[in-house]
Amino acid sequence: MGWAIAWLAATGLHAGFQLTVTLVVYPAFRRVPAAAWTDFHAGHSRGIAPLVGVLYGGLLVTGVGVLVAGPLDVALLVALAGVGVALATTALVAAPTHGRLGGGPDPALLRRLLAADVVRTLGALVGLAGALAHLVTGA
Repeated sequence: MGWAIAWLAATGLHAGFQLTVTLVVYPAFRRVPAAAWTDFHAGHSRGIAPLVGVLYGGLLVTGVGVLVAGPLDVALLVALAGVGVALATTALVAAPTHGRLGGGPDPALLRRLLAADVVRTLGALVGLAGALAHLVTGA
């Protein structure tokens, strides 16, 4: 049960982080004047990278721990899939898009980033729901 609790905590922190990015951080991007964009975006990237590293590292460690500890059930598979979608979307879409946005605001890239963010947030919420169900059903 210890790994299931740790997994629930990690997915809860991840979901809270993703909701904050979706509801607070990314909407602020729309209000940044073009002349201030490069500095704003660079500051955002420097500030958020360590937090992302800690959160994603925690998800990976607790995800492996809960998977190895078992039992393997549908709820755990759903949780792992949701988190996997969020992590893959970050690695394959959001991070490269942020890299391209470092040179200046681009409406098409911002739309792509916001779309990726919706996918990441949904994945994080599915991960949290699955982790909770896994714990409640007797992990």
